[in-house]
Amino acid sequence: MRKLSIGDVLQDYRKQQGMTQEEFAEQVLVDRSSIAKVETGKRPATNHLMRQAATAFDDPRLYIAAAEEVTGGVSVPYLDGADLHKAATHYKSLEEGEEALAAMRLAPIMKRNDQMTEADREAVKAAIMESIEAITAFTHHIMALCQEYGFSWRGVWKEHRAELKAKQYMK
Repeated sequence: MRKLSIGDVLQDYRKQQGMTQEEFAEQVLVDRSSIAKVETGKRPATNHLMRQAATAFDDPRLYIAAAEEVTGGVSVPYLDGADLHKAATHYKSLEEGEEALAAMRLAPIMKRNDQMTEADREAVKAAIMESIEAITAFTHHIMALCQEYGFSWRGVWKEHRAELKAKQYMK
């Protein structure tokens, strides 16, 4: 799987919306030449540009690409080669969720690190990897549902954060 740059995603999004670089630049409050340089890879996207594009258009791909760019790939990748129809993401999320639960049940997390055998460590690593696969599947499923039913990607995450704060899981 090739890592999409933020420039690739911005260009793809802009073209899908039928926007010129000038029209896109007006929406994100950046000059057109900066957009062109980011799209061609001649200049890295600034945090300002990524934030402006994501909030201006509220497209999950832009948020995912921005997270990937800022973290150097330590985030959920955008799966540009996968079937992202809501039904496909629904069933893939169920499958990955079940695999993650099964792996979690086998992980001997009640043991201290000094008690772990190599097989125990492998079981914990399997639970980690299956959980990451589930997170990726769930993220794309949420994306598909938001796009299909007109929910704001930013809005659902803001609502989620508000719930976490109300439960005092975060300050």
